[in-house]
Formats: sequence, structure tokens, C-alpha cells
Amino acid sequence: MLSRIESFLLNLAAAAVIGLGLLITTSVVLRATLNSGIPDTINMVRELMVAAIVLPLAATAAARGNIVVEVLSERLPPRTQDWLVVLGSLVGLLALAPLIWAGWNEAVHTLKSGSYFFGQLSLPKWPGRVIFLFGVSFCWLRLAIQMMGDIRTIRSGGRVLVDPSKHSPHEEV
Repeated sequence: MLSRIESFLLNLAAAAVIGLGLLITTSVVLRATLNSGIPDTINMVRELMVAAIVLPLAATAAARGNIVVEVLSERLPPRTQDWLVVLGSLVGLLALAPLIWAGWNEAVHTLKSGSYFFGQLSLPKWPGRVIFLFGVSFCWLRLAIQMMGDIRTIRSGGRVLVDPSKHSPHEEV
């Protein structure tokens, strides 16, 4: 179920990127040709950027596509490397917790107050706040599930596969 949600959020992020491209291109063409533009383009771009950046976080965590520095860790024993992966997940969970708290407070405040962006279209502020909260929350959930699975794998004697492409298909892990 979680992978379906992650896929859906990833598709929404892709749609946001396409929307960003279309919005910016249209705005530039209108400015260059008709000396006009799309009202509140800056606000729409800002909100679409939130979706494009935050929504794919859970899918990135699931694919273990985060940035990894292996200069020192690859020289450590395999069991230590596995526990470093767990430590990285724990640090990620701790780092995301205040973002979720702040995102929750901001989303609730924005929904209650009915805030909107000042501009010709008076766009509401809540969609970006709620999108941020969903994206960060699902990333936290994915990291938590992954960390628990990694701990179970280590305790059962297996290896945590951070990058499966580094292992040959015949190598026992």
C-alpha cells in the first residue's frame, strides 16, 4: 500500500515539474510577445516547487536514492556498514520530526485562518502547506519502516543492501 502512495506522490511531483515548465514557458512567451503574463505566476511557481521537491522524498528513500558518502564507510566491516545505514535512517527520522511538527502547525494555522496570497487571483496558501506536510510525513513513515526492516535483517544475520547494483547476482548476501 505504501509503495502505491509513493508512486502516486512521485507522479504528482512529475506533473508539478511539467506544470512548472508549461507555466514558466507560457509566461515568458506571453511577456516577450504580448507584453503580458499569467497573473500570480510567482506564487504558482513557488507552490509547484514545493510539490516537485517534497512529494518524491518517500520514493527516494524507498529506492535508497539518498546521497551516500562511502569514502570511509566502505573500508569498515560489513556489519558496521549495516549499522551505519540504520544510524543514517535514525538521523533522518530525527531531522524530519521537527519539519513535520512545523508543517502540521503551519498547515493547521493556514487552514483555520483561510490565508491567501495577495495578487490578482487571491490563491489560497493551504495547498502548498498540506503538500509539504504529506510529502515529509510519508518520507518519515518510509524511513521508519525501512529502519525497522534493516534492524530485523541485521539481527537475522543478513546484510542491508544499500546499492544492489554493487553486488554480483551470484554473490551471496
